Amino acid sequence: MNVEYHKWYSRQLNRDMEYKIFGHDGHTMIAFPSQDGRYYDFAERGMIHVLTPWIEAGKLRVVCVDGIDWETLSNMNGDPRWRIEQHERWFWYIIEELLPNIQRWPGETCMVTGCSMGAYHAANFFFRRPDLFDTLIAMSGLYHSNYSFPNYHDDLTYANSPQDFLANMPEDHPWMQLYRQRKIVFVIGQGRWEEDTLWSTREMDRILAEKHVPAWFDYWGYDCDHDWPWWQRQLPQVMQALKPL
Repeated sequence: MNVEYHKWYSRQLNRDMEYKIFGHDGHTMIAFPSQDGRYYDFAERGMIHVLTPWIEAGKLRVVCVDGIDWETLSNMNGDPRWRIEQHERWFWYIIEELLPNIQRWPGETCMVTGCSMGAYHAANFFFRRPDLFDTLIAMSGLYHSNYSFPNYHDDLTYANSPQDFLANMPEDHPWMQLYRQRKIVFVIGQGRWEEDTLWSTREMDRILAEKHVPAWFDYWGYDCDHDWPWWQRQLPQVMQALKPL
């Protein structure tokens, strides 16, 4: 398997940022780390392994990006405005700096995926910029910003809260037609540690149905926990269903 490591300076964040690419060809997938995770976690947790058939066949190219949740979403004692502004700078680092570096041709669209908080990131990028992302696979996520900002709300926490801004988005918004042309998949178990994520996923199910946006919501059983062994099973099953890839 072709593996590339990259590290370069981000103007948005004023620091070096790292990422890894797995694969040599195929549809580009951006994988976001889970809460406080790093660019190497997706591979170390076995998620690249379960995608190996698609990667080695030249059907999939996975870009594992770095996060800064410990400064932003997880930094509960930090100044909330600074935290969400820093999160927004990271958002624009991905959009304006990383994405042009990994795109192989102008206008290439990518898949996005992640587990737990990584699912939140994937959904947030997808629903904010459906012109850049064509497929969402979100596993066991919370899709609102109130989790990280329970006592603080402003324009940026709203802009980074898909559950809220989608509920209020008019049906004639130009993004709506793009959503309907994309592939949207939410996967969630109903076992241990999934109570809050299950509620948020059902809310997204309700909102997208009300907006007439087609999406696949895959609810697994009560034995399916909020944990990596289950995400390792869920992701390849979704990939098998997304044909052609």
